[in-house]
Amino acid sequence: MLVGIIGKPNSGKSTFFSAATLVDVPIANYPFTTIKPNIGIAYVRVKCVCKELKVKDNPINSFCIDGNRFVPVKMVDVAGLVPGASKGRGLGNKFLDDLRQADALIHVVDISGKTDSEGRICEYHDPLKDIEFVEEEFDLWVNSIIEKDWPKIIRRAEAEGEKIEALLAEKLSGLSIKERDIIEALALSNLKGKNPTKWGEKELFLLVKNIRKVSKPMLIAANKVDLSSSKENIEALKRKNINFIPCSSEAELLLKKASKKGLVKYIPGDKDFEIEDESRLTEAQRNSLNLVREKVLKVWGSTGVQEIVNSAFLRLLGAVAVYPVEDENNFSDKKGNVLPDCYLMKRNSTAIDLANTIHSDLAKGFLYAIDAKRKVRLPSDYVLKDSDVIKIVSTTRRG
Repeated sequence: MLVGIIGKPNSGKSTFFSAATLVDVPIANYPFTTIKPNIGIAYVRVKCVCKELKVKDNPINSFCIDGNRFVPVKMVDVAGLVPGASKGRGLGNKFLDDLRQADALIHVVDISGKTDSEGRICEYHDPLKDIEFVEEEFDLWVNSIIEKDWPKIIRRAEAEGEKIEALLAEKLSGLSIKERDIIEALALSNLKGKNPTKWGEKELFLLVKNIRKVSKPMLIAANKVDLSSSKENIEALKRKNINFIPCSSEAELLLKKASKKGLVKYIPGDKDFEIEDESRLTEAQRNSLNLVREKVLKVWGSTGVQEIVNSAFLRLLGAVAVYPVEDENNFSDKKGNVLPDCYLMKRNSTAIDLANTIHSDLAKGFLYAIDAKRKVRLPSDYVLKDSDVIKIVSTTRRG
């Protein structure tokens, strides 16, 4: 699974990416700070099954803090988007092309309204317009891909009797858009079963919008909530029923850096932090931490960054946390490490999918799986549930 980070220049997109992944990326007060896509590892925070099983775990591919398992996920930060991107303006075509493989999108918006649509500092700009133009530019880009070959697609549908969903899925396969996405979008657009030769531009564009909503679900990261002008715009988002989470990426980045230096005790997603040693703090550091606590944590409950990462993978993509083991009685691998691995599996993933994720050879020799909690056998098509602890029994062993 891959989540893309998008936004206009100066929205705080790169700061958000850095706060989420702790990857050092250029962060500056000018448009197009990001040109080449930055790829980093963030961590989804889930309740570790170690507490339920009453065991002490030894994580290898992830880590556990106070019963919270942090599972690695991949994120990509792409160049800032400006109006006209679908026609190549700015870094438009490159930006859009960099998002081909993303399964979901986090749109970082400057909710303070202090940057215009080009990313320039201004007195006030309506952030709702940023949400609209990013969605529209993405839709126009996908629409242009379809329109280019629309006559050919229609001819194949008529002459050869091929299904429109299969033809569109073939055309959009490079964008990681599947046939099932097209089928769902057709239903949402009230076009399922209707003759595509009768569709006009409006019908096609409506279908494209719904394809985007289904195949690239989007979450709004309402950034810079520590600024006074943000509260009114947050209320506007609520009135519009827009899917958003308020955040302050700068606050998260500050807390993570302070934690790394041993100045504070802070677990990403926590509602507060503890100062480890007051005497080690400079006056400037103490003031900055107080501002984070008073203007962000006390007002919003957290910095919002961890909540956004979690929501993108767990809610938008419906991922579940699964713990593979080799010893179902001790919940360990062959070396005795307890609950060594945790994988986030896509919605509706099965036991055979888990085997493939661990190693393709396990899937080739798959016999059955074992639910380590209940000690029962599971078939290859068993649909994985959150916090499952699973042993794969195969004719082929790892390593």
